[in-house]
Amino acid sequence: MALVSWALSSCVTARKVNYMQNPDKHIPHYADTLLFTDYELRIGDRLYVTVYSMDETIMKMYNAGGTSANIRQQMGVGYSNGSYDLYTYLVDEEGNIDFPTIGKIYVQGSTSREVKRKLEDALGTLLREIPGYSTISVEVYIVNRSFSVVGAQSGRYPITKEKMTIFEALALVGDLKEFNSRKEIKLVREKNGVTTIKTFDARSKEIVNSEYYYIEPNDIIYIRQIPGYSFGINSASTVVGVTAATISFGAFIYTIIQTGINHVRKHYGSGTSSSEGGTK
Repeated sequence: MALVSWALSSCVTARKVNYMQNPDKHIPHYADTLLFTDYELRIGDRLYVTVYSMDETIMKMYNAGGTSANIRQQMGVGYSNGSYDLYTYLVDEEGNIDFPTIGKIYVQGSTSREVKRKLEDALGTLLREIPGYSTISVEVYIVNRSFSVVGAQSGRYPITKEKMTIFEALALVGDLKEFNSRKEIKLVREKNGVTTIKTFDARSKEIVNSEYYYIEPNDIIYIRQIPGYSFGINSASTVVGVTAATISFGAFIYTIIQTGINHVRKHYGSGTSSSEGGTK
């Protein structure tokens, strides 16, 4: 019975792995705190900038790495592969990027939209004195946006869209396996030099309205294994099979032992009777 009880408690049920379940005493409620905010640039981020103008000379001067579409296609949207760092601008230790003809521009804590406006204003002021000046337009992309997963399907994965949800992140990883815990997912996030660890239950349907729904660049998602993994029990049928096999094996061993005992009793019992008869 102890074996059966342990096996049943280790069984991976739909309750343990299904998403979008109604909250109850086992699945938590989450307050409606959903608030998506644009990512604020941090030290070490890299930006890809494209400058548009009717003046071909200006276009060539600021877009030496090629067209925006070509570069982004080769780098992968939102993710730098290293070899294209030559075409991007690093946010240095002081929070600046060094842009041609403009110099240092402070961008730490700014969103990509805010950096776009800063560059358009700076370039507009600088180039307005050039004869035949035309309006400048700028595009700004963050090219090293990624998150990491440890504990299961470990690796570093690109954030391929501006707003990526926890479910999209898990789908990108290949979803969680049946022995990965959805109950206690830990999210490690660093912001403004402060690291926080948040724990949440991805099975609750209320997760879509909570602070855990959207992930941010450089997030680390830790996923642990649930009990039963090492034994490989993942269904009630497996429990029955394991229990039946264990009982059968026990019965087989018992039969062998009992046969041996009977054989010993028979052999030594016969020998004792003969000895006693000869003495008389």
